[in-house]
Amino acid sequence: MANNTRLIGAHMPTTGGLHKAITSGHEIGCTAVQLFTASPRQWRSRPLSEEDIQAFSQAREQTGIESLISHDSYLINLAAPNPEVLQRSREAFLDELYRAEALGIPWVVTHMGAYLDSSEEEGLKVLGESVRLLLEQTAGMKAGIALETTAGQGTNLGYRFEHLARIIDAAGGSERVGVCFDTCHVFVAGYDIRTEDALSSTLDQFDRIIGLERLKVIHVNDAKKSLGSRVDRHEHIGDGELGNETFRILLREPRLRSVPVILETPEAEKMHPVNLQRLKALMDAP
Repeated sequence: MANNTRLIGAHMPTTGGLHKAITSGHEIGCTAVQLFTASPRQWRSRPLSEEDIQAFSQAREQTGIESLISHDSYLINLAAPNPEVLQRSREAFLDELYRAEALGIPWVVTHMGAYLDSSEEEGLKVLGESVRLLLEQTAGMKAGIALETTAGQGTNLGYRFEHLARIIDAAGGSERVGVCFDTCHVFVAGYDIRTEDALSSTLDQFDRIIGLERLKVIHVNDAKKSLGSRVDRHEHIGDGELGNETFRILLREPRLRSVPVILETPEAEKMHPVNLQRLKALMDAP
């Protein structure tokens, strides 16, 4: 498979403007880009200006990069047991959806939240209600919510495919709810993907429980920790527990061919170009 036929890229910085994520991604060979549309460490963000939107649109046109994904703020917890934090999270995510819509970004990736001092059952109920409310508040919009598979560290939700299926169900099966499959997270959560048979089995489970048509983006990260450890530590491609063969298999899997793959490996500025070339070499290897 030729490199230019596959949507492949990285989470890129926005220093100097949101459009810089697209142009800098293009410079290192991305055909897909993920970005934060606002600071991931602040509750409130500066509203998008017409200049922001125009520059973003121009960068998209100039580079030919059409596959764009946004990722929500790290502060957001749509399963929070604290009513004040929950309300702030819902308002902040609503803003994320409005910004994505204004920029023409189809999916906002979100970690599924943590239940903290409540229970997993209660956390899933609250998260389901959050997603349902957000979809109601943005009825008619194109931008959707991509629930990310998680490592299951601490009280984080989303480490079982059944968790994601339950939230999709709570949202009435809306087409505006998709899934982001993170290779590191899925592996440390206990789903093996290191061989053709293992990946096939995991994708069969995903399809049976969630439906592969829901899969909208793949985060490609190697893992520092072992299968089932539930410890979320990303590693460079080929340098972790997953190894090169996992990514070679994944990139050639016919069922995943049309899904954009996005790097979120450490030391982005220095290593994204390196990891991107590693992925492209694995795609082209005999």
